[in-house]
Amino acid sequence: MSEIESRLEQIARDVFDDDELVLTDSMLAADVPGWDSLGHVNFMYSIEQAFGISLSEAEFASFSDVGALQP
Repeated sequence: MSEIESRLEQIARDVFDDDELVLTDSMLAADVPGWDSLGHVNFMYSIEQAFGISLSEAEFASFSDVGALQP
């Protein structure tokens, strides 16, 4: 697992309050309990904060799966 993948997984575990959550590249929001629209906003905001980046509205809303979050 790369450092980016590890950091994304820890962010997801914190946001979705699930210490056992394991992210996969093909995982969809529907695969994660609690990943609704508010959960998505919290997750994406947490990613921005953790990585010191700013996502456009299109980037914020348009990724198709977890794998799309990685470079």
